Amino acid sequence: MELFDTHVHLDLDPFDPDRPAVLDRARAAGVTQMVLPGVTRDRWADMDALARREPGLYVARGLHPVFLEQHADADLEALDAALDADPRAVAVGETGLDGFVPGLDFDTQWRFYTAQLAIAHNHDLPVILHCRRAVDAILKGLRQYPGVTAILHSFSGSEQQARQAVDLGCVLGFGGPVTFDRARRLQRIVRDLPEEALVLETDAPDQPLAGHRGERNEPAMVAGVNAAVARLRNTDPVSTAILTTRNARRVFRLDTVRTNERH
Repeated sequence: MELFDTHVHLDLDPFDPDRPAVLDRARAAGVTQMVLPGVTRDRWADMDALARREPGLYVARGLHPVFLEQHADADLEALDAALDADPRAVAVGETGLDGFVPGLDFDTQWRFYTAQLAIAHNHDLPVILHCRRAVDAILKGLRQYPGVTAILHSFSGSEQQARQAVDLGCVLGFGGPVTFDRARRLQRIVRDLPEEALVLETDAPDQPLAGHRGERNEPAMVAGVNAAVARLRNTDPVSTAILTTRNARRVFRLDTVRTNERH
């Protein structure tokens, strides 16, 4: 059984003490492919180095809305240039909008978000989207760039918003939150999603699964997410793993000629 973690921040400091062991545990759990989303320009080089060392790791380049104060217009130019210079990146992101963290100027977030949508469109790449309390605005931006495929990472919107996103061609990512008993709305969305619209993630080191609150999350735990999704959809974990891995590879275009150029 091969699993794909579409969203793991393996390059971040919490993994510095034992990153090789984290990767060993992930692979032992069947997690053979992972995408590392970029959050700030200064993280891109470390992500690249890690992906070059380790098989099955892919990078996305992006500017995360929560780190808005660390971004400058020059970073958008650098993103565009980096994608021109190195075709190995499989997506633009993590970008998006955040309506939860206080003090983040929406207009500035919107400018960086739509600029990254334009870059993704120009480079024919999918986008990985952070979206907290901003689903309608996120979808508004996507409508301005038809043809851009998006993963709505850690989807937490309503059932109606999920349907609207799927109608736009979005894929929804689910991780630890779906494993909690109280997450009834999220579980209904997972149960009813079309097969082609579902991928798995951890968002490690954040968003641990039920029974692991307060612990560092890690990519091996995507196996637990897979098991929870299989139960919700009344199928078996192997079928769910096959489905979600196939979806992830399709979104990131890992089965095309460009794969060899990227990794």
